[in-house]
Amino acid sequence: MQITKKNLTPTSVKLTIAADQALLSETKDRVLKELARDVKLQGFRAGRAPLSLVEKTVDQSLLQRQFMDEVLNQLYSEALTQERLRPVAQPQVSVSKFVPFTTLEAEIEVEVVGEIILPDYKKFRLPRKTVKVEAKDVDEVIENLRSRAADTKDVTRAAKDDDQVIIDFAGTDSKTGEAINGADGKDYPLVLGSDTFIPGFETNLVGMKAGEQKSFDITFPKDYAVSALQNRKVTFAVTVQKVQSVAKPKIDDAFAASVGPFKSVADLKTDIKSQLQAEREEQNRREYESELLEKLAEKTKVAIPKALVDEEIDRHEADERQNLTYRGQTWQEHLKEEGVTEEEHREKQRPSAELRVKAGLVLSEVADKEKLTVTPDELEIRLQLLRGQYQDPKMQAELDKPEVRREIASRMLSEKTIGKLSEYASGK
Repeated sequence: MQITKKNLTPTSVKLTIAADQALLSETKDRVLKELARDVKLQGFRAGRAPLSLVEKTVDQSLLQRQFMDEVLNQLYSEALTQERLRPVAQPQVSVSKFVPFTTLEAEIEVEVVGEIILPDYKKFRLPRKTVKVEAKDVDEVIENLRSRAADTKDVTRAAKDDDQVIIDFAGTDSKTGEAINGADGKDYPLVLGSDTFIPGFETNLVGMKAGEQKSFDITFPKDYAVSALQNRKVTFAVTVQKVQSVAKPKIDDAFAASVGPFKSVADLKTDIKSQLQAEREEQNRREYESELLEKLAEKTKVAIPKALVDEEIDRHEADERQNLTYRGQTWQEHLKEEGVTEEEHREKQRPSAELRVKAGLVLSEVADKEKLTVTPDELEIRLQLLRGQYQDPKMQAELDKPEVRREIASRMLSEKTIGKLSEYASGK
């Protein structure tokens, strides 16, 4: 096979391919063998007739059509491998020369990922952060356990810090009076002084009694998780349904035994510290790998087709829409809160989407350079572990699907690759 590659743009190429005679002959024989299964010739069993006789008997247009499909698919596949191309769309194929079964030349245009120029990832260093669990972290968990085990009692007096109030509340924009999605609740339990709600909200409820109503303004923090509410002034209308005193259990060995298989408070604290340490180390590992991959992606040079980034934006928006559905908010309401059009929303995501695409390409390129693979045995071990986790018959059946196995293998290869990059970056 002879291949000539011409770069049309940084993300599109034209391949001119001439097939070898050997490939054409092999493909013709293979197609004839397939067609022979349906050919009946006197004196021969089905599929046993000589190929020369089969060729004279079959529909010539069918033979040529299947021959062309197989040859072109194989030529395209081999050309991608030989030229190390990553296509992102279906190719446009045109046959420039064809002499039945002896000569075939074709031109193929396809959109591809441009050349990937990695930084020197083997010398790139990123220090790891240390993880430490303080005594106050353990005490915070114990306080949460005490709160869960606390006894509550309805009272008629005014609410004070450490009381629990059951409230109905609704938030509206202080300027327009429009209701704000996600800023309302019914029978919501809130412990005053816990600082678990919007800053300034809880202090407004101190002194209120059951059955009382109150309205007040709250300006959301500039770093609030929901961007549409950052620095936004909201008027809350609150009705206190109940005021309850909260009696937390004493922290002693009996309390420790009530929350788990612990003989003493010391045993409980040791277990909590161990679990917090493991959780934080795992979180630290994920954050380290994410930061490492992001920094390498930023230093990587590659031309990425717009279609590939658009697909990443589509996936991200699909997840975003699903989360909004869980929150009871429509897509249009979300866009209105953000103060953007649908197109502006997409374009705001483009830089981060492009970086995620680059990160994926970095992993793929490094895996190739490091010759990392996932062996059949490694895949089978992972599948066995997953089968042990998912007992549902439907999930078990999913794990047997080829596409699911490929996805799991791909994920495992990414894990291996980021592990290798982490070794280099930490100087191991």
